[in-house]
Amino acid sequence: QVQLVESGGGLVQPGGSLRLSCAASGFSRDAYVIGWFRQVPGKEREGVSSFSGSDDRTYYADSVKGRFTISRDNAKNTVYLQMNSLKPEDTALYYCAAGHPGSRFLTRAQARDPRRYDYWGQGTQVTVSS
Repeated sequence: QVQLVESGGGLVQPGGSLRLSCAASGFSRDAYVIGWFRQVPGKEREGVSSFSGSDDRTYYADSVKGRFTISRDNAKNTVYLQMNSLKPEDTALYYCAAGHPGSRFLTRAQARDPRRYDYWGQGTQVTVSS
């Protein structure tokens, strides 16, 4: 059974840092897209950062470039999102998402399209506030 479990959210002051973790289980050994989305009430889900499949291509939303870093530990089947210099506008429910085995993205539009991701975690809340 495929499962994605996020952790690491919380309340942080502006300028602070958090690291989100996504533990993946039940996936085959084939490479697949995996990454992070976020959503606030009343708005569409936004692609934040992702890994493509076997080609290791990465995607970052313009709003987080230079502040967020995606990484992974293949031995632990875990993907991380290091978030630095957090701003109030980063406040959202953050989801981990993954595609089917063999999936990858070729363009930024594909990377941030939630329809290309087949599996979703429950989400972890990030609140940036003083």
